[in-house]
Parts: sequence; structure tokens; C-alpha cells
Amino acid sequence: MVVAQEFTVDLNKPLVFQVGHLGEAYQEWVHQPIVSKEGPRFFESDFWEFLTLTVWWAIPVIWLPVVCWCISMSIRIGQTLPHVALMVLFGIFVWTLLEYTLHRFLFHIKTKSYWGNTIHYLLHGCHHKHPMDGLRLVFPPAATAVLLFPFWKLLSLVSTPTTTPALFGGGLLGYVMYDVTHYYLHHGQPSSEVPKNLKKYHLNHHFRIQNKGFGITSSLWDRVFGTLPLPKAAEKSK
Repeated sequence: MVVAQEFTVDLNKPLVFQVGHLGEAYQEWVHQPIVSKEGPRFFESDFWEFLTLTVWWAIPVIWLPVVCWCISMSIRIGQTLPHVALMVLFGIFVWTLLEYTLHRFLFHIKTKSYWGNTIHYLLHGCHHKHPMDGLRLVFPPAATAVLLFPFWKLLSLVSTPTTTPALFGGGLLGYVMYDVTHYYLHHGQPSSEVPKNLKKYHLNHHFRIQNKGFGITSSLWDRVFGTLPLPKAAEKSK
């Protein structure tokens, strides 16, 4: 049992419709992680509960064929391979900025109302409360599919009909790389220096400084926008 002011969250019961009652205490509660590979139950309904559970490998299995189809569409309707490759790389680059922006300004929005807390918990709060829950670490494909439609429409407004598919495919590929990387940073055991440092960087966001280090696949945008966390030694010298 976790007590917050006058409301008690019962971790043995479905959590989603409980957390809203925490009010202003929600922010403190959700950023006190419970380290367990077994996540909590979200809903009473087995159907809604099922929709919140996603194995990591479903992401590449479902979305990489869509990526390939989008890229091939740009080629079929007349784009050259070098131009398509450039558009795909640009789509991945744009995704890295979107990844940072969503994580910083949406996933870490401050809430205190009942529905604000409830939606935030579903969106990202659950991941900070139970960071090692392997079945709720990647984004559910059904939710991704819904969000892809407005992104496609937006891209079609700002790019040409022949470049839109390649840009979209690149952005989607960036998302797949992000979600798979995110899972690996929590559950993988990297042996080389780059992934080791990236894992340390991300777990630092979960367990030490949760208002810094919003990049997942890299620290690029944290460096650009000044949200790079200070090393422990630098903090102690302050």
C-alpha cells in the first residue's frame, strides 16, 4: 500500500482509475519507482487490460513492413534512390526531435486533476512508476496506428506526393528504432561502450534526475536545449 495525503493507492487492485484521486500528490507518487519486472494490473476488464500489454518484438514485426512499403511507394512513383535515401534519413532526424519534444513537454506534463492524472499515468506515468514492466514499455500498436493518420496528413501538407511516403517511412523507422532501443536500455545487458553509456544515461533519467535527459536514442537534443543532466561529481561541487 502507498499512502499519499488522504488517499491510499492499493497496488493489488487495478490502478488506472485509482491514481486520479491522488490529486497534487500524484506527481510525487508516480516518480517513486517500483523496480519489478512484473507490472501491475491496469483495468478490471480483461479486454482493456490486454490492449495495454505489448511484447517488444511486435513493434518491428508490425511496423517495418509498413516502412518498406512507404519507401518502395516513393520509388515506384518516380523518386530516385539517392533522393529517397535522403528523405528517409531526414525523417529519422525529424523523429529524434519529435521523440525529445513529446517526452519533455507531453510525457512530463504536470497534472493534478483526476482525469489529468489518469491520462498521464496511461501515457507515461506508469512507465516511471514501474520502469521495468517489460509488457508496457513499447507503445501499443493500436494506439500507434490511430496516431499515424494525422501524421501522414500533416506530412502530405508540407511535402510533395512523391516525397511524403519516404519521409513518413523514415519517421516511422525512427520510431521503431526508438521503441526497440528503449526496451533494450531497460532490459538489455550491453557490453560495448556506446550502448552502456546510453543505458546509464537513460536509467539516470528514471532513478536520479527525472526532469533532465529526455533523449532516448541519443543525448543530442538534450545538449541543444540545455536539459543534459550534470554528472554526479559536478552536482556535488555545487
